[in-house]
Amino acid sequence: MKTPFIVIIPARLSSSRLPRKALADIGGKPMIVCVAEQAARSGAQRVVVAVDHEEIAQACRLHGIEVVMTADTHESGSTRLAEAARLLNLPPETVVVNVQGDEPLIDPALIDRTAAVLVANGAPMATAAHEIHDFDDFFNPNVVKVILNAQGNAIYFSRAPIPYPRDIMRDQRKELPDSPQPLRHIGIYAYRAGFLQQFEAMAASPLESVESLEQLRVLWHGHPIAVEITETAPAAGVDTQEDLDRVRALFS
Repeated sequence: MKTPFIVIIPARLSSSRLPRKALADIGGKPMIVCVAEQAARSGAQRVVVAVDHEEIAQACRLHGIEVVMTADTHESGSTRLAEAARLLNLPPETVVVNVQGDEPLIDPALIDRTAAVLVANGAPMATAAHEIHDFDDFFNPNVVKVILNAQGNAIYFSRAPIPYPRDIMRDQRKELPDSPQPLRHIGIYAYRAGFLQQFEAMAASPLESVESLEQLRVLWHGHPIAVEITETAPAAGVDTQEDLDRVRALFS
């Protein structure tokens, strides 16, 4: 039996690296519409875009996509999700998957699996990861790593190489540890709707500030995060004009 869940896609109009990217045209549609349509190909019972500007709302409605208007003061997608869950009057046990608004190529099956691991694990929050096979990626601070415990829950997320291969590095070999294989974090999250409200009320953690990784707040306060391991890396999102040109070429 498939896990019942809904998808909420946080979307804001401002963007520092690519202005107004939520409305950027991809194959004749705004990017946020492409993301919502891709999410609708998953097993989600409902797909909602949580917007902060009427212009995005109008673009979504024009294509038959449900929207909820949220404040324009949110500093993260998680707090925007929490407000959306309240406005939608979601029961606390509702499984909500947070799909980023700049992921028009997201795999619908990954959405399904992230929702499923949340339920199977019993954790209040879940995310995903895949194995790293490139040494440069392992040491790249823009590639977020995660290590797990025996239950498949996250122990820690970091921009540093973890687990650190002491003996390999002592010998100055450019090799990856093979047990456990390093994991790259994928920025998709599933939550119970009730836990979203708890998350919004949590104080920020020192670790979160140091690493600039919001999910560390959850671990800091003692809550488990289940992690779904995928076999392949997901398609890259859209952060720059170069990313946008690449995705436009794929859609055309």
